[in-house]
Amino acid sequence: MRHIAVIGSGPAGYYTAEAALKHWGDDVRVDVFDRLPVPYGLIRTGVAPDHQTIKAVSGRYEKTALTENVRFVGNISVGKDISVEELRSLYDAVVIATGAPHDRKLGIEGEEQAGVYGSAAFVGWYNSHPQFRNLDPDLSGETAVVIGMGNVALDVSRILSKTEAEFEGSDIAAHALDILKGSNISRIVLLGRRGPHQIMMTPKELSELMKLDRASPHVDSADLPPEVDDAMLEPGLRKSVNHLRSFAAIPEHIHAEKPIEIEFDFFASPKAILGDGSKVTGIEVERTEVKTGRAVGTGETYTIPCGLVVSCIGYHTANIPGVPFDERLGRFANDDGRILTGLYCVGWARRGPSGTIGTNKPDGFAIVDKIAEDIDAGLLGNGSKKGRPGFDELAAARGLDIVTFRDWKKIEEAEASAARDGAPREKFADIEAMIRAAQ
Repeated sequence: MRHIAVIGSGPAGYYTAEAALKHWGDDVRVDVFDRLPVPYGLIRTGVAPDHQTIKAVSGRYEKTALTENVRFVGNISVGKDISVEELRSLYDAVVIATGAPHDRKLGIEGEEQAGVYGSAAFVGWYNSHPQFRNLDPDLSGETAVVIGMGNVALDVSRILSKTEAEFEGSDIAAHALDILKGSNISRIVLLGRRGPHQIMMTPKELSELMKLDRASPHVDSADLPPEVDDAMLEPGLRKSVNHLRSFAAIPEHIHAEKPIEIEFDFFASPKAILGDGSKVTGIEVERTEVKTGRAVGTGETYTIPCGLVVSCIGYHTANIPGVPFDERLGRFANDDGRILTGLYCVGWARRGPSGTIGTNKPDGFAIVDKIAEDIDAGLLGNGSKKGRPGFDELAAARGLDIVTFRDWKKIEEAEASAARDGAPREKFADIEAMIRAAQ
C-alpha cells in the first residue's frame, strides 16, 4: 500500500488524487489537506460568483473525494499544525498543491494606503473567503482603477458594474452585495502597461461586458493598431482584439444611456498611488510605448483621481517552512515538479500562476507518473510508512479538529439552506460557523 499526502484541495490537488487512483487503484491511499474546513480552493473563493458553470467542475473533484481511497483533511494548516517533515515521515510522497494565494506587490509608492487592494483580497472578499470577509471597501467615490489586463481584472470590473438583479443565480457573498448595492462608482478605468495586442483577456470574458445592464465598455480607437496587424495573432487573441474594436465602435449615445463606463486605458503604467493620509485619492500614471514586446516609459505622466484601486497583476505561492522556495519566480524551487526526495509540487505551486483550471489536469497526472518512477527506482522506500493511521495518531495526540468530506457535505447543505432567493448558496465566511455546521 502506498500513502500520498496532497497539500491543497483545489484543482491541482484533486487532479493529483484522481491520477493516483487511476495509477494504483486500491493500492493507494490519498489524504488531501487544506487549512480551511472547506475544499476546492480557488474554485470556491477565486472563480467569479457569477460564473457558476465554471464552479461546476467541483462535481468532478467530488467524485474523486467520495471514494474510500481518498480523504479530505480540512482545517489543518501544514507548517503550523503539522510540519512538512512530519508528513514526509508518514507518507511515501507529499505533493504541494497550494496554488498561489498571495497578491504580487505593485512595488510603487503609496500601495499600502487604505482603499488599495490586491485581487486575491478583493476577489476573496466578494467570494466569502474567511481571511477577507471584513475587507469593507469604500465604494463612495466615483472612480475605481483596476490595474491589469487579464480575466481577473475583467471579473473585478464586471462585479463592480452589476446591478443587484444581475447577481441572481450567483453565490456572491451577502456582505459584499450589501456594499455593492450602495456603490457610487460611475467610472472604472482598466490600466494596462502595454497595448491591445498584449492583453491576456479571453473572448468570452470580454463579451460579457457588452451584456451589462448599466455599464458599457469604452476603447479609444487611437490605441488600436492597424487592423491588418491582427492577422499575425493567434486565433483566441484575435477574437479578443475584435471585441476591443467593437467597443471602440460603440456610438456615444449608447455610452450616454448607461451610467457606468468601463474605460480601457492602454499604454499606461502606474507610478505612484496618491492619498490624503486616510485613503487613496488618485493614481499617478506614466504613458508608455511598446518596444520589442516590452513597455517603456515615455516620461509623460498624468493623474487619475479615484477612491478605489484594485491591483490584478498576478499572484505568488505561499512559502512553507522547510521547503525550498524560489523568491524570484514566486513558487517552490523544483525540477519539473520534484523538490526533494519524496516531496513534489504541482499546479501553480510548481509553475507559478499561469494556465487555466484545466491546465492542472495534465499537471496532476504528470506528477503521479514521476512519483511512480521514483517508487520503481527504489527512492521512496518499500511502502511500509504509516500514512493515514499515523497521521490520525498524531492528530489525536495534538487535539487537532479535522473536518472530513462528510463534514463538508453538512456545511454545503447548510449553505444551500441559507441561500437568498435565486442564489445556489450563501457561503459561510467564518471558520467557526463552518465547523459548527459540520458538527
